[in-house]
Amino acid sequence: MDQNVSKAVPVSAGVVCALVGFTSSFAVVLAGVRAAGANSEQAASGLTALSLAMGLSSVLLAWKFRMPITSAWSTPGAALLISTGTAAGGWPAAVGAFLVTAVLLLATGLWPVLARLIARIPNSVAQAMLAGVLLPLCIAPVTALAGDPVVIAPVLLVWLVVSVIRPRWAVPAAFGIALLVLAVTLFREGSAPPVSA
Repeated sequence: MDQNVSKAVPVSAGVVCALVGFTSSFAVVLAGVRAAGANSEQAASGLTALSLAMGLSSVLLAWKFRMPITSAWSTPGAALLISTGTAAGGWPAAVGAFLVTAVLLLATGLWPVLARLIARIPNSVAQAMLAGVLLPLCIAPVTALAGDPVVIAPVLLVWLVVSVIRPRWAVPAAFGIALLVLAVTLFREGSAPPVSA
């Protein structure tokens, strides 16, 4: 019995970690891809490819190194996409930029000199850059509340309450309420509430 409990704890922790990590940033990444110029089909294709790549790399890395390793997308990177808007070349140019960025990130990991140069960037500068990118996203729920309180208020309220009681479950609970609000809106009005990126 104790063995089952000891196995259940890391499995449930892994499931919660994956669920929170995925759901908390999915909307940001979707908005970033759409802001980069993707239409609905391209956004769905891109997110499917990202999800499969993250899942596959997480499994392969964990299997190779015999430890829990999670691959994830860059939420600040997606937030930067939202703030910069569509590139001059549209979606194809954005995909090319994604591939170049992937190569540069790989080079940073494989080339110690480059990694050391990047590590020399002062933390305060890096944090200020990140804050500048994320600030509009942090303010977005409050500004959206004024525009559509019936849709936004339940999600925000559940997130705030659960953050106090069980912080780990705040994002999944808010996501669940958002799905419920969406389902009720679809049932009553026949269309989803408008989404502003």
